[in-house]
Amino acid sequence: MTPNRRTLLHAGVSVTATLASATFAGQTPGARDARPPKALLADDPESRAAAAQDFGHIIQRQPRAVCKPKSGAEVADILRWAREQGLKVATRGQGHATYGRAMAEDGIVMDLGAMAAIHRIESDRVVVDAGATWHAVLQATLAKGLAPPVLTNYLGLSVGGTLAVGGIGGSSSQHGLQTDQVLELDVVTGEGVELTCSPTAHAELFDAVRAGLAQCAIITRAMLRLMRAPERVRRYLLSYSDLASLTADQRRALDEGRFDQLQGAVVPDGTGGWRYQMEAAVFYNSGTPPDDKRLLAGLAEKRETVSDLAFGDDANAFAKLEQLLRSNGQWFNPHPWLLTYLRGSNALEVASEVIAGLNSDDLGPFGRITYYPIFTGECRTPLLRLPDERVVFPFNLIRIPASADKANADRQLARNRTVCDRIRAAGGMLYPVSALAMSPQDWADHFGPRWPLLCDAKRHHDPAGILTPGYDLF
Repeated sequence: MTPNRRTLLHAGVSVTATLASATFAGQTPGARDARPPKALLADDPESRAAAAQDFGHIIQRQPRAVCKPKSGAEVADILRWAREQGLKVATRGQGHATYGRAMAEDGIVMDLGAMAAIHRIESDRVVVDAGATWHAVLQATLAKGLAPPVLTNYLGLSVGGTLAVGGIGGSSSQHGLQTDQVLELDVVTGEGVELTCSPTAHAELFDAVRAGLAQCAIITRAMLRLMRAPERVRRYLLSYSDLASLTADQRRALDEGRFDQLQGAVVPDGTGGWRYQMEAAVFYNSGTPPDDKRLLAGLAEKRETVSDLAFGDDANAFAKLEQLLRSNGQWFNPHPWLLTYLRGSNALEVASEVIAGLNSDDLGPFGRITYYPIFTGECRTPLLRLPDERVVFPFNLIRIPASADKANADRQLARNRTVCDRIRAAGGMLYPVSALAMSPQDWADHFGPRWPLLCDAKRHHDPAGILTPGYDLF
């Protein structure tokens, strides 16, 4: 299979529009409900093999079949049928998982790529299907001078996929996570029941679905908050000699509210060492350019203006790196990423210890360690686990290996466990999109006091336990 056919990042699985036969999946003719009522299934080898891969290229689990529904009603049909047949169901957006979370061994993979419509844009909200990408949402809203308050650095992700885990971006300090921007959700429960939930309707399900790892229901449509979009973004890159200096300036810039976006990274310097960088951005309109001198006063002397772009072009900047990685084949190598949050009170200490045990080969030539502070005051999603402090640091090992060497990927997975255990011991938290094996007890520990919320919702809305087996929660 060629890399392009393995890639599921910008398109859903390519499926054959054929109904499963009466002997589908080994069932004998006449078996009860052998034919799903409406949803189209594809059980050809090509479709199943494609759904057995994801962006991580670490875990492979081949489903019995792939379906591509076009409506919430079809999602409900296939879930009811799968429940009766005792089949597990995993939902796939853009296939950007790193550890098989959107896979179902010998079950059904539900690809939502055909559910990608932008339904309605108002002055403060947009209604979109779960399979729409953030790129498509931004493109549609910018046409009306509007934008989501929080965008991930990579816009090729699906709306439903990020709302199932959280969704963090450069504006999260001011606006929280993408799950905090949700006004209402249309979902289908594990029992095949279509519901609309919000803070005032089925509120317990609303809280269990956002960042709930698709354990209770499948998101089919979302109503999202919008803000007035700025016209332009000026972006700065500041360089530091060590992590302590970077951390001090990041904390200062955050506390003083100098920038609209604040991020940072530790990157290989090409000689076996590290470069420490703060990336900051300010939004502005054409007639009111930012005051560079005021914004950068007292910060690192080694600095440069990286770009000054229209807001939409800036938001899509990652697409250039994607093109490069696709062209050199690294997009299709294993990606054993580890994403975490550190307590602000000991972030420098813990990050320094972890980085001291790494080298540039652990990340690859285009890999990086992202490290920057955010305020947690706007982060209100119950199941999104963050350290209980005013400031936390996303600390992510973004590994982009130069080769597809499986032994190297296995080594990095083992290191992920060691690093994660160290971070948790220091009061940090895991971001669940990581390439990391997790047991049910690990998940119970992760969710901590919020675990009963998820368990209760699972028992009530997916009592047969058919949804999203790839996380191994239950």
